[in-house]
Amino acid sequence: MSLRKTVIMISAMLLLIVACKTNPFTGERNLNFVSNEQLFPSSFEQYNQFLAEATVVKGTEESRMVKNVGQEIITAAERYLNSNGYQGFMQDFEWEIQLVKDEQVNAFAMPGGKVVIYTGILDVAETRTGLAVVMAHEIAHALADHGAQRMSAAQLQQVGGAVVGVAAGGQSEATQQIIAQAYGLGSEIGGMLPFSRSHEAEADRIGLTLMAIAGYNPDEAADLWRRMASQSSGEAPPEFLSTHPSNQTRINNLTEWAPEAKAEAQKYGVTSFK
Repeated sequence: MSLRKTVIMISAMLLLIVACKTNPFTGERNLNFVSNEQLFPSSFEQYNQFLAEATVVKGTEESRMVKNVGQEIITAAERYLNSNGYQGFMQDFEWEIQLVKDEQVNAFAMPGGKVVIYTGILDVAETRTGLAVVMAHEIAHALADHGAQRMSAAQLQQVGGAVVGVAAGGQSEATQQIIAQAYGLGSEIGGMLPFSRSHEAEADRIGLTLMAIAGYNPDEAADLWRRMASQSSGEAPPEFLSTHPSNQTRINNLTEWAPEAKAEAQKYGVTSFK
């Protein structure tokens, strides 16, 4: 085995061994070798650049609602984390929630607590509880370090590609191209896309718990996704080619998980919902 191949393979193994961080909501050890100190400053910079070019809605009833619901979810998350031994988990987070004028039915969260809700999703959310479903999902992404995990997985995918490239070094150029293409397709469909879908499902599940602790009925999450499904008109790629679970998969999951979210909320004295 060549020195170069040995170094690459050892590097890949070391990344897998040392690059883990405990998810405070699931207790699982997740792939993550990007620290908050590395990731958050660049995330905040990108967020500020986005806002500089966007139309931020301020001083309206809708913008106040977005901020208030978001703060309720963040407070619920802090209650959960503190009661489960994760005091100070959010100390590096700089929470900011903005409503941006855009017809997209969308929202996103960036590492470190920057959240954007597009005005286009408000009609689909319909109610404050529907908005809580969206907000809790996005805040869950940030708290579960999904951005850092995706970056870690992408870096690992690159290392894997280098290992495959070195291993195929003795083959013809045409064979090397075929192997590289097969690795790229296989790692995307068999690795990166399922990884992304698992993050979406995890954010859905965590989000249900957070919204329930905040006093919002998790039963209404499935209703939101029924409305989302009606908006899509069935235009979506097959689930195995998508970064997100299908609408029906989400509806089924949310329906199944809602009772456990209610049970968790009861631990915090929440027995009725807004």
